[in-house]
Amino acid sequence: MSQPEIYNFEVSKNNFNNIVLTNSYKLPVFVLFMNPTLGTCVQMENSLSDLAETFAGQFIAARVDTDMEVDLREMYDIVNVPSLKVFKEGEIVHNEVGLMTTDELRAVLKNFGIFRESDDMREQARLKHLEGDTPAAIQLLTEAIQKDPSNVMVAMDMIQVMLDVGLLEQATELFNKLPDSQKDSETGRALTGQITFKGLANKTAGKETLLGQVEANPNDFDARFDLSICYIADHQYMEAMDQLFTILDTQPDYKDGAAQEMTVSVIQMLAPNDPEQANEFRRILGNLVA
Repeated sequence: MSQPEIYNFEVSKNNFNNIVLTNSYKLPVFVLFMNPTLGTCVQMENSLSDLAETFAGQFIAARVDTDMEVDLREMYDIVNVPSLKVFKEGEIVHNEVGLMTTDELRAVLKNFGIFRESDDMREQARLKHLEGDTPAAIQLLTEAIQKDPSNVMVAMDMIQVMLDVGLLEQATELFNKLPDSQKDSETGRALTGQITFKGLANKTAGKETLLGQVEANPNDFDARFDLSICYIADHQYMEAMDQLFTILDTQPDYKDGAAQEMTVSVIQMLAPNDPEQANEFRRILGNLVA
């Protein structure tokens, strides 16, 4: 059985009518107006391209370089990028401005009937987990994996739940079974970071002990550094950065730059889902090392 074709195009003024307007009578066309020099645009382009592969044959992904295609930018009143416009039957039927996560793009796709039942089960599991009913979340994810084993995102969700409840060994084992391409994806790299930091946190004296050490001796930078690791492992990034910035402000060359390296790692972890906070941390770091 042949695989469905992936529709993912770069669009110019010369081919816009054919690729976007004409094809929109057959399939929804998601047009991303972007600047390829901006990280947020590239990030959203990658997410849209991944979804075009996941839902091959069900929609058309197209991208317009607004610097190169000034006429299209003006024709569609593009002021800020990234901007997303969805075309059906020759008309714009949906607009979005600004960076969208993969999950947000999936929600828009679902409005056009493009979704997997296993993704609905993922969302139900996420809500159960947030409500504190983790066993029900795990049960739903287990059923989703059985129903749709090709949906690797289900396994990634399971890994996240395991990490959240402290099942590091099981999470690591499941993560190691993922395809290399998924490990290197945006979500895969985020999970790698969490697994790494949770493993490092397990080797420290523990958050409560370290807090006591820092309170007793504010210049105990070893305790502050280990405490930042524990905070990162628990997703308490503001608290972690407070510790790291305190070290950098007083002893910028701590452990041959270990504090600065850790700070950069946190910024990279935050950038995909919280670019504003990542940029603020980047600004503070720049001032400290200037």
